[in-house]
Amino acid sequence: MRSQRSIRLFQIVRTLLLAAAAASMANPVSADEATLKLAARQQEPQDSGEFKVAETALAWDAKKTAIVVCDMWDKHWCAGATRRVAEMAPRMNEVIVAARDQGVLIIHCPSSCLDFYKDTPMRKLAEQAPVVETKIPLERWCHLDTNHESALPIDDSDGGCDCWPQCKNYQAWTRQIDAIKIREGDAVTDSAEAYFLMKQRGIDNVIVMGVHTNMCVLGRPFSIRQMANQGQNVVLMRDMTDTMYNSRMKPFVPHVKGTDLVIEHIEKYWCPTITSTALTGKPAFTFAEATQPHVVFMIGEREYETNVTLPEFARKQLQPRGVRCTIIHADESDKNNFAGLAALKTADLLFVSVRRRSPPKEQLDLVREYVAAGKPVVGIRTASHAFHTKGDHPDGHDEWQEFDAEILGGDYHGHHANGITSVLKVAEGAPGHPILAGVSVDSFTGGGSLYQVSPLAKTTLPLVIGSIPDHPAEPVAWTHQHGKSRVFYTSLGHVNDFKSEAFNRLLANAVFWALDYHADE
Repeated sequence: MRSQRSIRLFQIVRTLLLAAAAASMANPVSADEATLKLAARQQEPQDSGEFKVAETALAWDAKKTAIVVCDMWDKHWCAGATRRVAEMAPRMNEVIVAARDQGVLIIHCPSSCLDFYKDTPMRKLAEQAPVVETKIPLERWCHLDTNHESALPIDDSDGGCDCWPQCKNYQAWTRQIDAIKIREGDAVTDSAEAYFLMKQRGIDNVIVMGVHTNMCVLGRPFSIRQMANQGQNVVLMRDMTDTMYNSRMKPFVPHVKGTDLVIEHIEKYWCPTITSTALTGKPAFTFAEATQPHVVFMIGEREYETNVTLPEFARKQLQPRGVRCTIIHADESDKNNFAGLAALKTADLLFVSVRRRSPPKEQLDLVREYVAAGKPVVGIRTASHAFHTKGDHPDGHDEWQEFDAEILGGDYHGHHANGITSVLKVAEGAPGHPILAGVSVDSFTGGGSLYQVSPLAKTTLPLVIGSIPDHPAEPVAWTHQHGKSRVFYTSLGHVNDFKSEAFNRLLANAVFWALDYHADE
């Protein structure tokens, strides 16, 4: 059923688009008329139920075309959404300027913000458009239409915020972001007025851009579902959009991949997509995070407060330097459960701060698969006995007693007395190692008890040595090569260690070294 329905819808859409293109090409364009030449991508349904990418060349009369700018607000309740809008807005303004210069009508649609524009000629332009009869009522919201589209390919049931900590949901927006300039001749609305204005101007072609594809871009009365239902020729500018998607939710892919999946959904069931290149001549826009390394923190211990110190470390030391961080905490009601650990499927580095936990087997298998893929690991303090529960674990759960020896290259077998600080020094042969760059090792002391870890595996390289009175010195930081995996471990990580600038620098250097990532300072 889905395949037949999709085929019918695709054939209707394609017929409309080709007819519009043919009509435009059949009539000579005068010097004062502009034609938009667009490469429109569509997912064409096959008899097998699969989809095949198809591309159609469109030639749209600019004066019969409108750009709808969907909910590019000044602020969003989700900090990540606010950041991405601000990143995309300058390029979107370039697109709008180029389109406006060619005669395209620009309709700004910052929903729930019309009071901000109530006395402007742009708002009055939309208000004065005469009401016209519609094929289907234009509702305030058009929900998922199960009669001719499948469920969305992402789970946005949590609201789609992928920030840490989770943002509070409230109406944060007051107007459209200032980076997108509204000029006289443009219109401002958030309702069916957009369609009425198009009909008043004889506009049949609509380019939709803005946020968010899985929500407003599909559902608003001026946007894709409802414009397509009215018979308008609609395309989505796929590089000028975003998605409300949390990468810790199904299908557990990076945020930008979640957006790509929704774009493909739109191409399958609603309309083709284009890129901003058609109007700017520049390469398609991409978010910076599309190329950012992804670090997953796995945190589950109650002794050293890394549930507080590590997220703060990520926020201050990694995120400002281009690293995307996902924080996975052990469940408060079930210390062995690490919900969301499927984020490892898209991780570039696993950071472990876990003490004697036995996750469900399927979760620990994710860790095993990650390591087997040759990806880097950083461990801190109790990671040396992260999954060692001495054979005591619930049915269906698993442990990994050899994680320390196999992956970290250590030999943890206890610790010296608490309350005795360790004096630290650079290990012989370690000076010049990039992990120690800018680190004044002798400027701080180990805040926790000294771990007994000797002898290390022969495949390790000790970096920092710790010592206490009347006992042999012990390595407290080293690297290890496990197969193709770059590994760093430190037995430091007491809450007091994070108060040291040198320790934070050491740990950040270790992350960048393991990733082989050269971050800007």
